[in-house]
Parts: sequence; C-alpha cells; structure tokens
Amino acid sequence: MFEKLGHLVVRRRKAMVVLFVVGILTAGGVGSMVFNRLDAGGYSNPNSDSYQVYNYLHKTLKISDPNVVVIVDTGNLPITDPTISAKAQALEAEIAKAPGVNKVISYWNTGGEKTLAATDNKAALILVYSEGEAFSPESQNIGEYFQQNFDGKRDGLTLYSGGTSVVGNAINHKISKDLSIAEAVSIPLTFILLAFVFGAFAASAMPMVVGVSAILGAFFILYLISLFTTVSIYALNLTTGMGLGLGIDYALLIVNRFREELHHGKNVEDSIVNTMASAGKTVFYSGLTVLVTLMSLTFFPLPFLKSFGYAGVSVVAIAVAGALFGLPPILALIGKKVDKGVIRKSAITPKEDGRWAQTARVVMKRPIAVVLLSLIVLGVLAAPIKDIAFSQGDARMLPASNPAAVASAVQDSRFASDIATIEIVIPNGVGKENEVSGYIEEIKKVPGIVSVVEPQVLGKDLRIIAYESMLPRLPEAQKLIHDLRDLQSPDGTLIGGIAADYTDTQDGISQTLPVALGWIIISVLILLFVFTGSIILPIKAIVLNVMSLTATMGALTWIFVGGHLQWLVGSFTLTGTVDTSIVILIAVVVFGLSMDYELFLLSRIREEHLAGKSNIESVATGLQRSARIITAAAVLLAVVFAAFITSGVTSIKMMGFGVAFAVILDATLVRALLVPALMRLLGERNWWAPKAMQRFTLKH
Repeated sequence: MFEKLGHLVVRRRKAMVVLFVVGILTAGGVGSMVFNRLDAGGYSNPNSDSYQVYNYLHKTLKISDPNVVVIVDTGNLPITDPTISAKAQALEAEIAKAPGVNKVISYWNTGGEKTLAATDNKAALILVYSEGEAFSPESQNIGEYFQQNFDGKRDGLTLYSGGTSVVGNAINHKISKDLSIAEAVSIPLTFILLAFVFGAFAASAMPMVVGVSAILGAFFILYLISLFTTVSIYALNLTTGMGLGLGIDYALLIVNRFREELHHGKNVEDSIVNTMASAGKTVFYSGLTVLVTLMSLTFFPLPFLKSFGYAGVSVVAIAVAGALFGLPPILALIGKKVDKGVIRKSAITPKEDGRWAQTARVVMKRPIAVVLLSLIVLGVLAAPIKDIAFSQGDARMLPASNPAAVASAVQDSRFASDIATIEIVIPNGVGKENEVSGYIEEIKKVPGIVSVVEPQVLGKDLRIIAYESMLPRLPEAQKLIHDLRDLQSPDGTLIGGIAADYTDTQDGISQTLPVALGWIIISVLILLFVFTGSIILPIKAIVLNVMSLTATMGALTWIFVGGHLQWLVGSFTLTGTVDTSIVILIAVVVFGLSMDYELFLLSRIREEHLAGKSNIESVATGLQRSARIITAAAVLLAVVFAAFITSGVTSIKMMGFGVAFAVILDATLVRALLVPALMRLLGERNWWAPKAMQRFTLKH
C-alpha cells in the first residue's frame, strides 16, 4: 500500500502540492473563526445530580448564580454609614444600567443581608446577574466590561470585580496572550534548531510545513465541532503544541529517510517509494497509536477533557495526512535540492556507526547495571507522587496580581461564607414537612456546614440552601458532599451547587478512568503487536511508559504541590493541589508521545532484525539510525511545550513543564538506556509471538 502511494506521489506531485496548499489555506481561513466560539469552562459533569439541580434552578425556575460579584471596600467606615449607603446605592444604579445586566442584589438593597457583608463590616457585596451561562462568550463579555469599568478606586471606595464572568474572561484573555508569546518564542527558536538538526535550510523548512498544516487543519475541524458542542479555549494550547511537535517528529522521520535513500545512490522516485514503505508506514502506525490514545479523552464526561480529545485527534490526523500526502510530493519536486543551504555538513551525512551505536553496545555489555541504575533514577523522580492532592482550577490559577485573582482572594479572606452555596432540591417535598425537618437537622450536624436556610416552596418542590465553611473546589468540599449524600433523605433528593459540581466532576473522572485506561492499553497492545509481530515488545513498551509517566507525575507533584523550582518555571499561587483534569491530560498526551518515540525506535530495530542481523547488532544499528531523530524530535518538542511554561495560568504552565520534562526523560533515559538494555536481556525472545497470531502482523 505504501509503495503504491509512493509511486502515486511522484507521478502526481504537482497536483498534490497544489491541492495540499489550497486545502490548508482554506482550512486556515475557515478555522480562524473558531476563536470566537471557544469556552473557558467545561468542568461540569452533564450526567450528574448537580447538573440536574443546575438545570432545574436555572432553566425551569430561572434562578441563577451571579455572573459578577463586585466587592465594595469602604476603607475604615462601616458599611451602614449613611454616606457609604448613598454611594453604594448610586453605584448599584449605575451597574443596573450596564449592558446585559438583568438584576442587581446587594447588602444595601436587601436591607442588610448578613451573608453579603464582610466579617469586619467594612466591605460588602453587589451581585450582578446577566444573560449567558458561566464561561460562555456572552458571560465573558460581561466580565470584561466589569473588569474595565468597576474595578479600582471610585468615589472614595475600592471596587474589586470577580465572579465566574470576570474569572472566565481573565483566563481567556491571559491564555490568548500567553499563547501569542509562546508562539513568538518557540517558532523562531524551533526553526533555528531545525536548521541545526537538518544541517540545511531547505530540509529544515519541511517540519514547519507539516506542523503549520496540522494546526490550521485542526482549527478547521474544531470549528466544525464547535457548531455542535462546547470546545474549550485550553484546547488551543494542545493544538499548537502537538501540531508543531508532531510536524517535527514526522517530518524528521520522512526527510531523514528520504535523504538517506538519496545518499545511498537511489533516484528521487525510488527514494520516495522506499521512504513511504519504511518511514511512511512508521508515521502511519505511530500516528494511529497517538490518535487512539488521545481519543480516550473523549470518554470523559467533562466537555473540558472532551475538547482536548477533539483537538488531539484532529491535530494527529492532519499531521499524519500532511506527512504522507503533503510532504512527500514536495520532496519529490525538490529532489536533491533538499540539501540546499548547507549549515552543518555532518548532519546531512551522519555516520553509519556513530556514538549512538557505541552507546547501545556499551549499554548491552552491562544491561543489568544499566536497568538497576535507571530504575533508581525513575524511582527517585517518582517518590514525591505520594504527596499528590487533587482539586479543580479556580481564580488562583491566574497570577496573584491579576485583578480577578485579587478579587477572589479578597472575597475568600474577608467574607465568612462563599456565596456559592450548597443547593438541595427535594422534588414533591411539599407535604413531607416532618421528614424534611428531620433531614435539615441532620444536615446541620455534618462537619463543614455553617448554617441552613428554611426550605423555600417551589410549587410541589422544596429548595434548601446550606452554607459551607470551605472553598468549594477542594478535597474537603468533596468529602462534605459525600457526607451529605450519605444522609437518609427524602426520595429523589438532589444536591447541587459549586461544591457538588466539583464533586461530580471528580467522581466522573474517577469512574471513567478505568475505561479510558483499558481502551489505551488494549488498543496500543494490538497496534504494537501488528506493527512489531511481537507479544513481548508491546508489553515492555507499556510498562516502560507507565514508569516514565510516574516519574513525570512525581516531578510535577514536587514542583506544583511542594512549591519547588519557581525560579525555573515562574511564580504561581501555591494551592497544595493539582488540577485533576490537567493531570489526566498530561498523562494521556505523554503516554501517546512516548509511544510515538517507541515506534520510531522499534521500526528501525525491526527493519535491521528482518534483514538478518543479530539481536545486538539490530539494536545497535537501529539506535544509531533512529536515536538522533528521536533525541532531536524530543528536544524540539520540548522547546515547543516549554514555551508554555512562560504562561501566567498555572494549569498551562504545568502542562508545558510536564510534557517537556516527559519527552526529554523518555528520549534519553528510557529509549537510549532502558530499551537497549532490556532488549539485550530478552534477546531473541523480544520477537516471540504464537504462530497462530503471526498471520495478523505486518510481514515487512
């Protein structure tokens, strides 16, 4: 199949290049419209009790949470002072006239509602209600307006604007700005490194062709998806990072093999055909492995994680298509001119038996010592994982100096309870007064509950509001919700609110995780078996990837839970937890990329083994011919993701560090040391498979 594709590429090279360019330009033009359709939320589990409560209150009863919370700080005067009251009422009137505002509730217009007053009685809240669900584009527009017009000093008062609309807009704006900076840093630096790695300007442009096409094509697919469902703005970071990264990976493999064939005396057509039959096949199976791994993100109920799944599958599919249908016809057109603009001659004609082959032979002379030493290093890196604690992102993921983060910190420190309360709905609760009364008394006894408001009658239903003493997106709040749900309650009782939403999100991830892991393991085992013809190698690959991933999670825990190395990764608000969704994302992306490099290495080792070389020589030669590509790809991919470390949003910073650290660890310690050592220990058993299964594998 791949040989036929190679011949087709050579025959139709001009037409294929024109179609490729037109297709990508069209995709980029249409895909650019996705930026106005992105969402900053997506953390809620739509299959949960809390989501049912949300729909009941917001859509059926039209009861909503405030989009904006304005804190009015009076300085040294009490909020009951007549002068302050007059200023506050004037401020309320102005806010009520703001675009999109439907309703305003405050300490002053409610006659002194205690929950809206600060503990020191020198600050109070104004709650602003408007159109647009939390984190939607409409909601973020309101947030932007309030941050620009109702934040800072005003008429002797200090205003702090916060709430979901303001935080959502702040995160959206910060990520977009940080993404521009990251791209401005990573793209020029990547091109310089590519020129050094390829040794010639013409060849170094090829990865950018594939990378940019993957990004623009993925934007087009994400735009189409956004017409039917929610797509998170965070998916942009994965799209650009994976697009450039995979573009570099696959172009390195294709271009390197094409040049190798040319340097062995083949003509352009034969070089293309041989490249497609070897490197092209590897790219296809590698991309398929990464794709099915990232597809697991779509299994989770959270639109946030689904968005990354959509982005990951899209960018991988387009990267593979670009590497197989866009890059080869370009190479067929330029032929031997691929080496034009020489910068480093040694990169154009690498040694057949260089330092990587020598490294492999040294490793294979002492495989047990190398394995033990490598395991010790991985164990030390993984050790901090025992301290990992999970939560969900909130305003603290923004820089501490960001006005939205400041407003959130002021509210948390100066107000006794969060206005995001626990909502309890009892369908058909009217007529069950005795049972409900007993239930309320039990609620009051649960640790963490501050007070419970008398039931509100809503037709035949009852609504109970409970106030908690903790932030709603922490493990303690999750335990509180579990405790409440364990109580004996009237039939059909539903518990909602932010803490319940967070709990249902965490529980949804926990319940889906085994299915996602099962999908990844089974699909990867099958694909690697088909590609390698071995039962042993796929199992070994998964075990090594899990070990590498555990070490990465240990490093992330040490930095983002322990608070170390802020001089390197930049300052962030230390919460003592990591965002569960981001950890899942990093784990899946890292696992997929690790398999990418595993296939790069195994494809060359298998090729040498099929040519009749011994196990030792196959590993040495395979490592020599692939390790340079793997290391270069890892360094370049690390540069792309390391640029995200400059982000002021902690979750993006963590993703950038996690992926960059993992690919470097994988390409050095794992691929260069552990893999050859274990292959030496296993010998010819590496390639064993039952005869009955061998017919399902690739023959060459």
